[in-house]
Amino acid sequence: MAPSGMNLRDALADADRRRVAIGHFNISDLAALKGVVAAAAALRLPVLVGVSEGERDFVGVREIAALIRTIRAEHPYPIFLNADHTHSLSRAEEAARAGFDEIIFDGSALSFDENVRETKRAIGTSSAVRTEVPKGMGNLTTPAEAKAFVQATGIDVLAPAVGNMHGMLASMVRGDARKRLDIERIKAIKDETGALMTLHGGSGTDDEDFRRAIKAGMTIVHINTELRLAWRRSIESALAQHPDEVAPYKILPDAVKAVQEVVTGRLRLFSS
Repeated sequence: MAPSGMNLRDALADADRRRVAIGHFNISDLAALKGVVAAAAALRLPVLVGVSEGERDFVGVREIAALIRTIRAEHPYPIFLNADHTHSLSRAEEAARAGFDEIIFDGSALSFDENVRETKRAIGTSSAVRTEVPKGMGNLTTPAEAKAFVQATGIDVLAPAVGNMHGMLASMVRGDARKRLDIERIKAIKDETGALMTLHGGSGTDDEDFRRAIKAGMTIVHINTELRLAWRRSIESALAQHPDEVAPYKILPDAVKAVQEVVTGRLRLFSS
């Protein structure tokens, strides 16, 4: 277990040293947040709560930051907040001012030079940890490009393209297929840059690939779609079983439990 008083940089350095990963889980409502918190509390492991721009628009930037501060005050374990996939300097500043621990400035749609320039501007807005998603040469990030990007920007955490993808294919939802990662590329990028790294689009990835990717140098793993599927299926089941129920607090606990189960399994895998 990571000490409750450590900041995110310390937690990431500790995970990197031990070759384990901190789980990052996106939420967009209180039920999902409660599920993530319950899982992390039960296992006494550090965790990152992520909210993308769309998710922040729904839950509120200052509101989610206030919730995380309240949880930290009540629970003796490290829980961190990330502004996931932030596409503009103004949105990065908004999250930094609210007190987010990490901000992912996503310049993946830009050219390499534009990405470097905008990332350096975003880093300059505050002392918060910054993560960048670089635009790869072709579909995957090369070690040389990753090294150049890290050196040019001074980012804290790198999110390379290594066979991962956001979302899940229908075959993955059915369990007929799993995402496969380029483990040798991960190791090469880690060796070349020495940077902390985060794996985006982790939902649906083969468990053994997760283990090997973490041992090769991935320090954060992002899970979102798996939680959304668990949330939706639990709500549909609860409504089917209680078609006349209209009280949200009687239906949503099923979603909390479903999300907690997914997060518990992933945290155990990432910390093993």
